[in-house]
Amino acid sequence: MSKTVLVVDDEPRLVNLVKAYLEQGGFRVVTAKNGRDALFVARQEKPDLILLDIMMPEMDGHEFLRVHRQERLTPIILLTARVEEDDKIIGLELGADDYVTKPFSPRELLARVRAVLRRGSQPVESSARLRVAGVSLDLERFLVEVEGERIDLTRSEFDLLAMLMAAPGRAFSRLELLDRLQGTTFEGSERTVDVHIKNLRAKIEPNPRQPRYVETVYGVGYRFAPE
Repeated sequence: MSKTVLVVDDEPRLVNLVKAYLEQGGFRVVTAKNGRDALFVARQEKPDLILLDIMMPEMDGHEFLRVHRQERLTPIILLTARVEEDDKIIGLELGADDYVTKPFSPRELLARVRAVLRRGSQPVESSARLRVAGVSLDLERFLVEVEGERIDLTRSEFDLLAMLMAAPGRAFSRLELLDRLQGTTFEGSERTVDVHIKNLRAKIEPNPRQPRYVETVYGVGYRFAPE
């Protein structure tokens, strides 16, 4: 069954281009012209992934993220013409998984969509579970518990946590973690990793300012604290 992608942008020409390219790639595509319309479409269609513009009338991409993330954890890739890094970081802090800056190559966008979806569909054994220092990850059912309490993570947050927990005590560089998120074929900012780690800590740490689980290794990156 084809995966459904919701394309949200107020530029009809861009929407039509992206829609045509994704459909050629085997995806089912639904569209919306602003964040308000996108909320309705997302609730009805429950897409597998959302391509989201930031600058739109009525409800922009950032406001859509604030509302949608309270309802669902759909993978979201931002489509943004803004070159300022702070604008991209705001989107990541609100729960976006990745971003692509306009103008972009349709082929690269298609590859990025497939990469994000592939992260969420890789087969694992039914018993695949990680337990370290009070944190438990069910890799098949995409479930996280901290000291027995259920925690909801985005796909990017879950993937980073799984990578760190698979090797407790090992320091991962930001580039290694970025490769996990985006793949080696894509260029990205290491600050993207910092934002996802910040969001992850806010959800799983008793005190995010003094992390117990996800530790910073200065000059290197991050590690999951061994028991």
